[in-house]
Amino acid sequence: MKIHDLKPAAGSTKRKTRKGRGEAAGKGKTAGRGTKGTGARKNVPLGFEGGQMPLQRRLPKLPGFNPRNRVAYQGINVSQLDAHFADGDVVTPVELADKGLIRKPSERVKILGDGDLTTKLTVRAQGFSKSAEAKITEAGGSVERLARVLSGTADQPADEASTTE
Repeated sequence: MKIHDLKPAAGSTKRKTRKGRGEAAGKGKTAGRGTKGTGARKNVPLGFEGGQMPLQRRLPKLPGFNPRNRVAYQGINVSQLDAHFADGDVVTPVELADKGLIRKPSERVKILGDGDLTTKLTVRAQGFSKSAEAKITEAGGSVERLARVLSGTADQPADEASTTE
């Protein structure tokens, strides 16, 4: 068998409709465009609604743009940690949610460096600003980066986490 011997299966191909080639052809006279009007005489612009104000002009023009893959963090300052946790405590997103400092423990948490920290804390979160990391280590505490916490899973340090970001 050679390439020039190949043929499509019987009934799998149809002939092209030749519009405007007489009544006997089935698409003669108006060639499937109906009778009279703009659509019968020329192409109607995309989005044209017959003179009605088109949808793209009816909708409000809002400023800005919202990226689809935005990575959102719940921010919390070290001064808040200092006020709500005692010396030697372990701070996790679950603990922060229990104290009402963040809304959801299942979302990412970033520790920010505003304020002073006097207590020695072990802080586990998904993100840290450089100043927050410096203040926590200066106070004698430690910083552990967590992998993204999914709902229903336990907090894990980033290097031990099986989930990828």
